[in-house]
Amino acid sequence: MPDAVHVYWRPGCPFCSMLRRGLEKRGIATIEHDIWSDSDAAEIVRSFARGNETVPTVVIGDVGFVNPTASAVEQHLKNHAPHLL
Repeated sequence: MPDAVHVYWRPGCPFCSMLRRGLEKRGIATIEHDIWSDSDAAEIVRSFARGNETVPTVVIGDVGFVNPTASAVEQHLKNHAPHLL
């Protein structure tokens, strides 16, 4: 069972800002990881993004979403991890 919503981002990324605001508006708690200051976080992103450091990337359990919308994350949580809503 997934224990948290992990959001991988980097400073200056407008897509990251939009996603983070959208998740916050929906009341979805996240654990945030700046891939520019955390090399382990960057490695996790590369593992889901075919070797690229594409952000935002969201990881819930063993499922990763590269550049998702807040509504897509919310829908996944409704279907697979409602306890995180």
